[in-house]
Amino acid sequence: MSVRTAVRARPLARLRLRLPVAALAVSAALAAVVQPAEATGTPPPSDKALQRELNELVRTAGGPPGVIALLRRGDRTAVYRAGVADTRTGRPPRTTDHMRIASVAKAFSGAVALRLVDRQRLDLDDTIGERLPSLPSAWHRVTLRQLLNHTSGLPDFSTAPAFLDILREDPRHRFDSRRLLEFVAEKDLDFPPGSRYAYSNSDNIAVALMAEAATGQRYERLLEQLVYRPLDLRQTSLPEGYRLPRPYLHGYDVTPPAPPEDISEVLSASGVWASGGIVSTPKDLNAFARAWAGGRGFLSEETRRSQRTFIPGAASEPAGPGANAGGLAIFRYTTRCGTVYGHTGNFPGYTQLAVGTADGKRSLTFSINTQTSKSVKPELLAKVRAVQEDFVCALLR
Repeated sequence: MSVRTAVRARPLARLRLRLPVAALAVSAALAAVVQPAEATGTPPPSDKALQRELNELVRTAGGPPGVIALLRRGDRTAVYRAGVADTRTGRPPRTTDHMRIASVAKAFSGAVALRLVDRQRLDLDDTIGERLPSLPSAWHRVTLRQLLNHTSGLPDFSTAPAFLDILREDPRHRFDSRRLLEFVAEKDLDFPPGSRYAYSNSDNIAVALMAEAATGQRYERLLEQLVYRPLDLRQTSLPEGYRLPRPYLHGYDVTPPAPPEDISEVLSASGVWASGGIVSTPKDLNAFARAWAGGRGFLSEETRRSQRTFIPGAASEPAGPGANAGGLAIFRYTTRCGTVYGHTGNFPGYTQLAVGTADGKRSLTFSINTQTSKSVKPELLAKVRAVQEDFVCALLR
């Protein structure tokens, strides 16, 4: 989920009045081909070099007040951090800080769906018409597979004028998350299903609704049963409101020369739900990344093969390190040092990367507490991607 914000977040009353539609528009950008980094033969950076890069990142004009990266190889975890989790207290980021994981939540809805495929409760060729017949008939031929790899053509609810009008009036508005697709229910598909790639937040709303229809259980309950509990994710949740569990990594709008403004709790998670509403910690997110990238026993080999049928050039939002390719709720990032699999995300105050190796033995999470994407501070994104690639090199060395 990518929500753009270019306004100050304090006071909230002023935010309601000043927030332009463009400032809250959710990026549903088509993927541009992301060129791979050139193989240079340069050895992976040292621990001191990695720390130096993080220190430089938080000193960048318009950059994050804080950053935390967890690099796990086998049973060994290295934690790198710079800057602060809270500008008011000056405390550093911690592995147990709650944070918005943004579009990495799409990997969680993908995990629910693919685990249900393994249990034969869903099939990748199930259609919206079969599972969700109340949705517009023009959408009925879209399959679960196409929703998961963003080739569905579903119009993005998060760019609908009516949706944005509500957010502009009340950023903390509590939506009925299961009715978010009604904002685009009068629209036809943007293109024939399967004909091209277009990142859409509507896709994962439909995935969660299909999972509910197949099981008769609420999506939040399915997350608990199929993801949180098996992976022992004790600090991960899908809230409906705007509050974050304490303690949390504060998210900031950084627009120099003004000081960073805390926007951690400006928006309600109900308006993103299965596309970007999950809250987790660096520690929990790292455990999920490992299982999602290649943990044995989490998915069957047959389902894993389907998951890893990639569309070259299909970039996550924001783009991850190296060359990007899109699979079923997972992206392949081919760097100069090797390949990792996972997801990225951005949301007001946060930008995330969560990846692991294909054997599930190594994982990396990289979290900063400001937003960047190809439409929000693209120069910062380029710098962040370069640092992320160096961390991937360190993970694989």
